[in-house]
Amino acid sequence: MDLFTLVTFTVAYSIAVIVPGPGVAAVVARALGGGFRGAVPMILGILAGDLVYFMFAIFGLAAVAAVFGPVFIIVRFAGAAYLLYVAYKFWTARPGSEQMKPKKEGAWRTFLAGFSLTLGNPKTIVFFLAILPTVVPLNQMSPIAFAELTAIVIVMLLIICSTYAWLASAAREMFKSDRAISRLNKTAGAMMATAAGLVVFQH
Repeated sequence: MDLFTLVTFTVAYSIAVIVPGPGVAAVVARALGGGFRGAVPMILGILAGDLVYFMFAIFGLAAVAAVFGPVFIIVRFAGAAYLLYVAYKFWTARPGSEQMKPKKEGAWRTFLAGFSLTLGNPKTIVFFLAILPTVVPLNQMSPIAFAELTAIVIVMLLIICSTYAWLASAAREMFKSDRAISRLNKTAGAMMATAAGLVVFQH
């Protein structure tokens, strides 16, 4: 694919990822609660969700996504409910050996939370199923172009979300007292609840 199209797609996609939304809020909350490593499964889940919609758009399955809209609504509310549960765990966590990470929150469950959050995120849906076709000539798609665009999605999302997670984790390390950790717990919980609200109420 020509350089201009690749650059245009990179800029458009980067802006879509950078603009704060449910995904950013969830990643930051996870990093505040469990450090950078705790946010990695969330980032990978968000990436997987983005790639699903990317495949829909590239292979002309936007109509399929529209037909199965009710399924995505269910996924959307299920993801929001899980984020509220995590928010509660953060809010009620006591500072100590758990290092602000809610108990029994495995990497796989965090990954699924990020994945379901993305599938129900209107911003992601609008970008891949509405904006992407206006930026990329899908009728000119080739295996090489597909690989190039896929690489851009993976690299840019990992860089941007990892930066958010790193900054949040760095801020977390500045607070060592029990009182400060308790406040960070509540901040992480509030951000998770905000992410859940954005998932439900964004249109």
